[in-house]
Amino acid sequence: MNIQTLKNTLGRAEPPVGLTPPFQALWHQARGQWEEAHRLVQDDRSESGAWVHAFLHRVEGDSSNANYWYAIAGRPHYTGSLSSEWQEIAGHLLEALAEPVLEVDH
Repeated sequence: MNIQTLKNTLGRAEPPVGLTPPFQALWHQARGQWEEAHRLVQDDRSESGAWVHAFLHRVEGDSSNANYWYAIAGRPHYTGSLSSEWQEIAGHLLEALAEPVLEVDH
């Protein structure tokens, strides 16, 4: 999947199968479903979850809350456009989907 393929799914009722909750949240936000997007990452303190959460508060216009979540994500407050940040996050999440999962024997 690439960003254009992802954007092509925005007309569907449900996000593509296999997306992580932060990725699903980004997908819902792109469809204007902020509340559902926020619900998906509200308690997610992973780097990706916190980054999407920060982005959502930036979309909302809540800069101080966004700053808090950027700090949790270990990222600086994004100063570019919302659409460019969406693309950057989507690219990051797509790369993570493409990474093989390594199993560790115990």
